[in-house]
Amino acid sequence: MRGSRYLALLVAASVVAAACGSSTVTPSAPPPTQAPTAVPTTAPVVSQTPGGIPTAVASAGPTNNGIIGGKLVIDNESGSTWTCQFNPFNPSVSGTAVGFVYEPLEFVNALQTNADGSNKVTPWLATGSQWSPDFKTLTFTVRSGVKWSDGQPFSAADVVYTYMAIKGDAALDLNAIWSANGGPLTDVAAQGTDQVVFTFSGPAQTYFYYVADQIPIIPQHIWSKLDQTKLDAEANTAPIGTGPYLMSDCSQNNIKYLRNPTYWQSTATAPVPQIAEVDYPSFLSNTPANLMLAQGQAQWGAQYIPNIQSFYIDKDPAHRHYWFPATLNVSLFPNLKNSLLSNVAVRKAISLAINRADVSQRGESGYEPPANQTGIVLPTYTAWYDKTIDNTTFDVTMATNTLESAGFKKGSDGIYANSAGKKLSFTIKTISGYTDWDSSLSVITQELKAAGIAVKIQDEDTTVYTPDLQKGNFDLAYGEETGGPLPYYELRQMLLSSNIGQTNYSQYNSPAVDTLFNSYASANAADQLNIIHQIEQVMVTEYPVIPVVEGVDWYQYDTTDFGGWPTPDDPYAQPPVWATPDNMVVLTHIYPLHP
Repeated sequence: MRGSRYLALLVAASVVAAACGSSTVTPSAPPPTQAPTAVPTTAPVVSQTPGGIPTAVASAGPTNNGIIGGKLVIDNESGSTWTCQFNPFNPSVSGTAVGFVYEPLEFVNALQTNADGSNKVTPWLATGSQWSPDFKTLTFTVRSGVKWSDGQPFSAADVVYTYMAIKGDAALDLNAIWSANGGPLTDVAAQGTDQVVFTFSGPAQTYFYYVADQIPIIPQHIWSKLDQTKLDAEANTAPIGTGPYLMSDCSQNNIKYLRNPTYWQSTATAPVPQIAEVDYPSFLSNTPANLMLAQGQAQWGAQYIPNIQSFYIDKDPAHRHYWFPATLNVSLFPNLKNSLLSNVAVRKAISLAINRADVSQRGESGYEPPANQTGIVLPTYTAWYDKTIDNTTFDVTMATNTLESAGFKKGSDGIYANSAGKKLSFTIKTISGYTDWDSSLSVITQELKAAGIAVKIQDEDTTVYTPDLQKGNFDLAYGEETGGPLPYYELRQMLLSSNIGQTNYSQYNSPAVDTLFNSYASANAADQLNIIHQIEQVMVTEYPVIPVVEGVDWYQYDTTDFGGWPTPDDPYAQPPVWATPDNMVVLTHIYPLHP
């Protein structure tokens, strides 16, 4: 599943669906530009955004028509068959657990903003939250009346247990929130019967997104009986959660979810969810997935489709739609432990040799725009972009001059080598079945060869690819992070040293850059902008990651039998099924149109 927001992924943090996309038949305008958020000087008293600003609760969405029924089929190239494991903390399988079965405390919508530019927040397993005046403590009020799907009551104790379990097993801390892993969180404790207090070592309002949105809450009465040092390896084949669906049956080829009849949001007059059954077939390639969608056998698509107008839309233009909002980058991750790729001249030459516009058109049918080396997604986050330093250029001559100035010499085979005779020859790892990525890499291979750099493509199953990236078992890797509601989150995933082994695939390590990230939370709006600009400067001078195209949320949907979908006019959640926990919000909104 491309881009699961919980995949550290491609987390989370928040690294990272088939090439992993509303009510028009052409791509809509991107979501509103988000300006830097100001830090209030007094303690807010309602639910908070990551920047610490009080927000209104997101709209409840379409009116519930009271109908329960129907079978919704998800169509998303998964890159592997299902392992039938549902550990919400395992990036390889979390996308089929989080949102369906497991839920967070609150939902942060990266696509919907308030008038002040802050993201809208919806209370979920918590009814609200409040920061202290110094932003060092965050108190959640835990929702009453919620039950786990085995009938046991959900409580504040489950919330405390979840975060303490993450502390006890560092492999679960995908977003490095605990102090032992480089984050500011020092303690989580219950207060009274329905509150949980998070204590941080310093101002930590930017961690709201990770703490509230990116952590699925697990049942203490089940998980506490397991080996607490190996929770990350737990298969969890019979998941018990609070979410809208129950995992009913799983095979390598399909997961069947059934409606949770005791779901906490549901009432007799307004049932939630309303879809009785959700099927999630596995696909090893975009091709069969796209064919199934085009034939009308699935209603919720989340992958790249070339020639989407003729292949999909034109077969039923009244009911078939798509929407591709840009939210993050698809990048080349150089392994900085590689003796050749540790040389910034090599990384700069790779960036110069790639014609990003060509990759966008030939690899992604123009649906994913060319990226820029600053790492800022445009126009979604234009307010954060420093155009004065952006040096994104396609120039093969400049690329070869850069290599020659660094002492590399071209051999008779046209490939450059260093003084020791080591050739600039690398393998790029990618995910099997992501046909658009394969097409993009085919273009990149040709362009790098023209600059004297040889690469070959290695497709891997997602269950191999993700651990390989996290362990640094690669030369170059093509992939994406999970991003977040502001550029800070994707950049932090890429570059924070404490994320090495999780989302910092390049294994970039800079104390100075760590200091910038760590000072962001306590900075005012102007200083936050300046911090991001300094990090952009690192991107364009050190090339620790090489953005190629802007990753969009691939999303197709069919309104023949189901309504309530997210659209450009009602962007109540990121729309693809692999966006977690946004998929949870979509699953609780959509409804059958017919009895």
